[in-house]
Amino acid sequence: MPSVPPVTQPEHAVRRRTLRALAGWLALVGGGLPWPVWAARIVGVRVWPARDYTRVTIESDTALQATPRYVADPPRLAVDIRGAELLGSLQALVQRITPDDPYVARVRVGLFDPDTVRLVLDLKAPVRPEVFQLEPVAAYQHRLVLDLVPLQPVDPLEALIARHSAAEGPAPSAAAPAPSGDPIADWLSRREAMAAPAPAAPKAEARTPAPAARPAVERLIIVALDPGHGGEDPGAIGPGGTQEKDIVLAIARLLRDELDGTRVQGHTVRVFMTRDGDHFVPLHTRVHKARQVQADLFVSIHADAFFSPRPRGASVYALSERGASSAAARWIANKENGADAIGGLPLQVRDAHVQRALLDMSMTAQINDSLKLGEVLLQRLKRLGPLHKPRVEQAGFAVLRAPDIPSVLVETAFISNPEEERRLRDPGFQRELARTLAEGIRAYFERHPPLARARRT
Repeated sequence: MPSVPPVTQPEHAVRRRTLRALAGWLALVGGGLPWPVWAARIVGVRVWPARDYTRVTIESDTALQATPRYVADPPRLAVDIRGAELLGSLQALVQRITPDDPYVARVRVGLFDPDTVRLVLDLKAPVRPEVFQLEPVAAYQHRLVLDLVPLQPVDPLEALIARHSAAEGPAPSAAAPAPSGDPIADWLSRREAMAAPAPAAPKAEARTPAPAARPAVERLIIVALDPGHGGEDPGAIGPGGTQEKDIVLAIARLLRDELDGTRVQGHTVRVFMTRDGDHFVPLHTRVHKARQVQADLFVSIHADAFFSPRPRGASVYALSERGASSAAARWIANKENGADAIGGLPLQVRDAHVQRALLDMSMTAQINDSLKLGEVLLQRLKRLGPLHKPRVEQAGFAVLRAPDIPSVLVETAFISNPEEERRLRDPGFQRELARTLAEGIRAYFERHPPLARARRT
């Protein structure tokens, strides 16, 4: 009797395709037999590298069945995904990894068994992986998200002070003064005192001179700029395809260039960016970062949109504890607060953020200062073009909820208006807008000089 030849890989593939077609036919005619999870189709593979973390997103038409496993030595994340037909689509990830990715060294994709694809991310350093699924929302279908978060994240305050020290140059060495009550000034004092060389031992017959008085370290003015959206969340999209996240990042960078290093009331202004690249930052993280750097102001930059192309003009919003000042303000706040769902947060994180947002904390002083800042900005913006709203509007924006930082959200123009979309894309208009906002921020500090900082928790 002739021997039976072994079943080859192509025959395995034929059998799987046949079974999938049969399962689909049975689901249609039998009513209720579920489609196999490994019948999913990959519709997008994206990588968002950033210093904060690297995100890998796999989008599919149905939810993927994935099992992650992290190995610490050498650091790597392996994810087994059911469905061998996904192999070709997932191999596209290999080309998405760039050499400058801060956390991913390379990606390997292969068959673990006839029905399972194994995805392995070789890492440059240990991370805290967060793997979660997202339900369809907005323009997205099902998403499997792999977040690679560093075990030792960069301290934004330390990075900002180091940048300030590098810009100012070395200071004269002397004994560190007593604490001033300003954590940033104290940090600079300690840093300079530690870097000072030890004084030579005085001769016995010489009288030891009194130590020279060290000039006090100045109190910095820190402005947190928050370019809205980013990464998985493009924000509003204009009729010409312009994405809000790109426009507001360009404007924020120009505004940083206008403000950083300038002096107001004898103080140097330093600018901190909640994001300086194309990656997603959750709303509560934006607020937390601003508080970490002891910011004196928080300015969130956006580009408005509406269903109709007719609305136009700039607007400024502040927080409200008692409800929105208009139906439009409520609509805008709901739209902006939905960024976390679009950008992608694990369910437990979203729930925790909602609980924090519902805390009954007194923010009267913050809101009053925010309204003053908003009025100053509106006075400058109306010189640049028409305003959509002549006064500062208020609503429950999650990104404006820092209880101790005056915070406003600036809608620079309507990206849904074809004429304003063209202006927003114009580098000349972007620079003019940045200069206008910088003038407003400096004018605010001229009228309301920064106070001594209290320690924030």
